[in-house]
Amino acid sequence: MSDPQRPRASLRTAVVWDVLKDALDRRGKTAGNGAAGALDVLDTGGGTGNFAVPVARLGHRVTVVDPSPNALFALERRAAEAGVAERVRGVQGDVHGLFDVVERGGYDAVLCHGVLEYVEDPAAGLRNVVDALRPAGTLSLLAAGLGGAVLARALAGHFTEARQALTDPAGRWGEGDPVPHRFTAETLSELIGEAGLEVGAIHGVRVFADLVPGVLVDTEPGAMEALLRLEAAVAELPAFHSVATQLHVLAERG
Repeated sequence: MSDPQRPRASLRTAVVWDVLKDALDRRGKTAGNGAAGALDVLDTGGGTGNFAVPVARLGHRVTVVDPSPNALFALERRAAEAGVAERVRGVQGDVHGLFDVVERGGYDAVLCHGVLEYVEDPAAGLRNVVDALRPAGTLSLLAAGLGGAVLARALAGHFTEARQALTDPAGRWGEGDPVPHRFTAETLSELIGEAGLEVGAIHGVRVFADLVPGVLVDTEPGAMEALLRLEAAVAELPAFHSVATQLHVLAERG
């Protein structure tokens, strides 16, 4: 279970981290490539290392690809402060030009978190990400969920925008929407299947966290941990995938 002392931001990552850590542990037992349990992990769009640094703390070697030099500078500093600088490498690039900067088929696991919704062609971007995997490699994919956006707009009183998001092919609620693409569990599964992977598990992320008033979580004794437990309890239930802010899919190359 998640650490009760984590800050409120952990509500955005706790479910994904718990699933990812278990997947890396399982993969590390079977990879057999170098130091015991150590994997080569690629984090596309990994930014300042929210996942890369904790993954490196587990003993894995992590390459972060991100288009922002400022984010990569922050990553380098963060890795150094965590004592894992020798296991974290940052390179500037993006998923469409991925193999200009990293090796094709060179990674036991690839993280693609918060990337697919921003690329011009999600299917092409995902194919590149998948091509970075070794045989039997693992993909951790986190992308914006359509249902969560519809629910959020409706609860804010923007009913026309909620309906627009529901009917728009890309899941956008209007011209001012900062997210170019949103997905359902079905559309993500289809994209992953077309890219040659088998879906292992789907989790709803931030089902309630974005809807609960921050003052309640921050001031009510025990509310943070209770909400973390609730998020973990509903994450695997398909009924809640349709209202999650994000969807996390774990997939493997067959």
